[in-house]
Amino acid sequence: MTRIGAARIAVTAVVPAELALVVCLAAGVRLPGWVPAATEALLVGVLLLEARVLHGLYAAERARGAGRRAACRAAVRAVVPVQVRRLVLHELRATAALGRWVVRRRHGVRPGDLAAPYTGPQTAMMYGMLFVSVIETVGLAVLIPWPAVHRVVLVLDVYGILLVLALHAACVTRPHVVRPDGSLRIRYGALFDLVVPADAVASARMDRRYPEGRLVTLSEDGVLDLVVGSQTTVTLELNRPLAFTRPLGATGEAQTVRFHADDPRTLVTALRRRPAVP
Repeated sequence: MTRIGAARIAVTAVVPAELALVVCLAAGVRLPGWVPAATEALLVGVLLLEARVLHGLYAAERARGAGRRAACRAAVRAVVPVQVRRLVLHELRATAALGRWVVRRRHGVRPGDLAAPYTGPQTAMMYGMLFVSVIETVGLAVLIPWPAVHRVVLVLDVYGILLVLALHAACVTRPHVVRPDGSLRIRYGALFDLVVPADAVASARMDRRYPEGRLVTLSEDGVLDLVVGSQTTVTLELNRPLAFTRPLGATGEAQTVRFHADDPRTLVTALRRRPAVP
């Protein structure tokens, strides 16, 4: 087993244990003295292993002539799985979106851009999930007789409520964007982001569909569906296949993109009025 493989396995093993310890401590659960000590010792050991592996990879990249920032990125990418990196990045961006939502700011929307919201079909569902989560939190607080278990469940419930709010805030503050040059940025919160250059757009039309499947679905013939509330309202035909990245890091190529916009007519009109591309 290589050092990089050992480092990845160590991270995968220690992160859940550390998260469980943090939840228990935040909830006020009394643990035997050796449990936090053993967990922290394990964490220190993993951190030392990670530091050694990262330093070796960093030094190797620097020896090949890479800059400091590029060498750091290459070392982190070699050790930390892409799924972990993207999940952490999604949560950080979603948390930052809560602040933007409060002050009514939008991410990546510049003067002259057309912002196209897409949260209409899912807003009621999101608030319904929040209502159910709050009711569940109150109900479990009444039904669970054990204080330690009650505190753990309370911390997890509050964290879940914040995640739902952050996901919706990210969708509100990261709308689709049509640039003045005719390019289009298709997004879903912090989970999906695809930039379509103006010269890659063959045609755009309003086309309401109700596809089945997950948030991001790619068919065998290159049709990418970005589903919001079980529907899409815009179909974008491309001149050439465009590469995209799924929420957990997998990649693909799309020849046609179908996505949702609350006001598809305005978005399609803006795309059709884009400057002529030679």
